[in-house]
This record gives sequence, C-alpha cells and structure tokens, in this order.
Amino acid sequence: MLLGVAGSVLCASTLWTVPATPQEPAPSDSGQGVSGVLRLDEEPVDGARIEVETPEGNPVDTTTSAGDGAWSVPLVTPGAYVVRLDEATLPDGVVLADSTKGSLTVEVRPGQDRVIIFQLADESGPTTSEEGFDWRRLVSLSVDGVRLGIVLGVMAMGLSLIFGVTRLINFAHGELVTFGAIAAWVFNAGAFRFPLFLAGIVGLLLSAALGWGLERGLFRPLRRRRTSTVALIVVTIGLSEFLRSFYQLTFGPLPEPYRDYALQREIDLGPLTVTPKSLGIICIGAVAIVLVAFLLQRTRLGTAMRAVADNKDLAASSGIDVQRVILHVWILGAVLAGLGGILLGVTQKVEFDMGFKALLLIFAAVVVGGLGTAYGPVLGALLLGVVIQVSTIWFDTEFKFVFALLALILMLVFRPQGILGRRERVG
Repeated sequence: MLLGVAGSVLCASTLWTVPATPQEPAPSDSGQGVSGVLRLDEEPVDGARIEVETPEGNPVDTTTSAGDGAWSVPLVTPGAYVVRLDEATLPDGVVLADSTKGSLTVEVRPGQDRVIIFQLADESGPTTSEEGFDWRRLVSLSVDGVRLGIVLGVMAMGLSLIFGVTRLINFAHGELVTFGAIAAWVFNAGAFRFPLFLAGIVGLLLSAALGWGLERGLFRPLRRRRTSTVALIVVTIGLSEFLRSFYQLTFGPLPEPYRDYALQREIDLGPLTVTPKSLGIICIGAVAIVLVAFLLQRTRLGTAMRAVADNKDLAASSGIDVQRVILHVWILGAVLAGLGGILLGVTQKVEFDMGFKALLLIFAAVVVGGLGTAYGPVLGALLLGVVIQVSTIWFDTEFKFVFALLALILMLVFRPQGILGRRERVG
C-alpha cells in the first residue's frame, strides 16, 4: 500500500515539475552539445581553440575558451563526435598533461550537454612518464577512488544486509538507488525547490517508505506462501524492469542535475586538488557507515539483526520477532540505497537508469568484500573505487571498469567467500 503511495507521490511530483535552473550553459535549443572549462591550477585558460568534427573527419564547429576558461559547442544532432584541443593555441607554459589526450571521441545523447575535460599542466613540471611520475595526480585520483568507494560502499552495505538476513539477492537494488536520487531531485530541482540537504532528507524518508512497502506488500506475502528463493530472485528481476520503466516514463530519459553544487572550483590541500562537494560526499558516506556499524554493534535491534542473519530459527526460538527484524532491514537497506543514489547524483547527473548502471559494481563490491557480511562490502567498494580511478593513469578511461570485473573474477576463483566472508560447508 505504502509502495503505491510513494510511487504516486513521485509520479505526481515529477509530472508537475517545472524545469530546473540550469547550472551549465545549454548548448542549443535542441539541448545537446559539448562544453567544458579549461583551467590550470585554478587559473582559467583563455583563447584556446576547440574543434569538433565527426568521426569521419568532417568539421562541425570551432570555438575558443572565454575569459573564465569556459567553452561550449552546440550540436544539431546527437551521435558520436571527436573533440580536439589545439595545443598550439594554449598560452605559453601551458601544455596537455597527456599529449595523447588532446583528441577525445565522445557519444552525445539527445538533449545531453556532454562535459569534456582536458587535463592541463605546467610545461616546467613533469607531464609524462619520461620526465617523471605525476604524484599529484596519483593522490587526486586516489581521493576520487575513495569517494567512489564510499558511495559504492553505502549502496553495497544495504544490499548485503538484506541478503544476510533474508538470503535474497535483490536485483532491484539498483532501482532503490535510483528512487532516492530521483526523489531528492523532485524536491530540489522540481516545483518544491528545497535546498539539497532538505530534499535529500525527504528522499531518504520516501526511500524508507519504499522499503517498508516492498517488504509488507510484496515479499512478506510471498514468503508466507513459501515461495522459493529462486522464484523470489525472479520477482526482484521483474520488479527491477518495472521500476526502471516507471522512472523512464515519469522522470524522463534525459539526465538532470541537482540545482545545488553543480559547478564548484577545486581547492588545493597540499598535493591534493579536490572539490568541496567531493569532501562532503566522503564525510557523509563515512558518517552513514559508522552509524550503521554502531546500530549493528551497540543496539538491541542490531543484535537481533545479527542473530537472525546467523540463524533465523534459533533467533525465533529465543523470542526475537524475525518478521519485524526483516522489515527493519528492508527499511535500512532502502535508506542506504537511496543515500548512495543521492550522493551519486551529486557527482553526476540524475538518470532513470543510474542505479541499474551501478548495479554490477555494487555486486562486485559485495562479492569482493564478502556476501552477507556488514563491513566486507565497504572494504570491497573502497578497494574497487581506488583501483578503478588510479588505473586511468596507465590505461584509457574507457577500460577502468574492466579492472573491477577482473577483481571480481579473481576473487570468485581464489576466495569465493570474499575478504571478510567465512567458509561454509556445502552438502
């Protein structure tokens, strides 16, 4: 029942939404285009020429960076384009950090303003592996990896808690992630125009309501009918497809940003260059993980959760209300998923399938850390996040997620129970 109420609120709020105040320049009336900002150590780079052409080499348009380093090129039609920075037009002493990354091929979807980042460096400093290793970039990418790992860890912890108590692999967990992000967007960039902090709280409350509704209205009745675990997994797959289609219908197929924190200047912290929102995401995610750990270790509800996860029948015989514990776990798992979706939406735009895209990384983090454990997924997510981001130093960014899948395969081969998982006897 509450699932229907939450869905109706999201649908009605979205349909009555007014367009968000743009945080990035819209390239054209049709919406799609490419844009970016050229900076070196917080100083804008003026007068650099950017050329856009088709993959076949046909010129599309040319522009130059403005006084604040910003540039944009509107595109009439979506598709694949090659964006090239003319290094000869850069000011004296400014070069590309990687001379092979001066030409980038990107895919622009309908209505998408694709942000292009050209990494610049001081010509006097080390810019290639031949001149020396760029330790500053390593530190920055490591922090980006920690940020990604924290976000994945929050989402993966919710998935692992649900599995630990119910033994159900929830393939609709990605849609719980998306729900939190969209709910916060509706209250931040929609008709309500709440600050993102308040919109995020509303999004978490609605996520809790969604978790409550799924357990009371769907999975508890199915368990009472003694539905097999395999059948329940199939139900979660169908639920995932339904919710994703529902989001696409109500939210729309195009990515949308939050009104707050869309563009920020990076700050220098010694060898580290990072945006304030990245630090905020790391802090919020870390606090959420610590609070969940406190709940599990220091409260009666947490003790009951651990007891049910260890042995459901023994917990029931000890007087623990197993169904009540499962209900609380679903609520907690949905809240963690929603929080992860909101944090992910701050780092990128909100999309109807953003949780589905992140689901494979979530599963990888859970398997690497230990399926069913509370803290293993956080450890696995942090390892994967750092590996994914740092790998871009030596490999193209298009291949960075390959290393997460490689870690997943190696873990399944050599330690299938995960880093913090326990061996179990089968048969």
